[in-house]
Amino acid sequence: MNSLLIIHVAISLAGIAFGLVVLPGMLASKRLDGLTLVFLTTTIATSLTGLLLPLNGFTPPVVVAILSLLVLALACLARYAYNLLGVWRAVYVVGDTVALYFNVFVLVVQPFQKVS
Repeated sequence: MNSLLIIHVAISLAGIAFGLVVLPGMLASKRLDGLTLVFLTTTIATSLTGLLLPLNGFTPPVVVAILSLLVLALACLARYAYNLLGVWRAVYVVGDTVALYFNVFVLVVQPFQKVS
């Protein structure tokens, strides 16, 4: 197992852990500014490091990483550029939730792909 893969997995697990704290905070209308920043940063880093791993073509993990980065870009715009005003609050909540879903989805799917 190479060191980039270990770093990628560690960042992914951290992102999921922070996401599981941030999501209930959003539902309770708590901003959790610091934790949100860490969640977004680790989740973006998860997708970027996943794209740096050896690729065997345009595979489903690559598609998930690209979709996650697009969703996270919208969530970051909503949070930091538009300050959650108007429709941007919904964009942010949906974006964060979808990004967390993608991370958990990959966490569940990857072990099944590795077991013969």
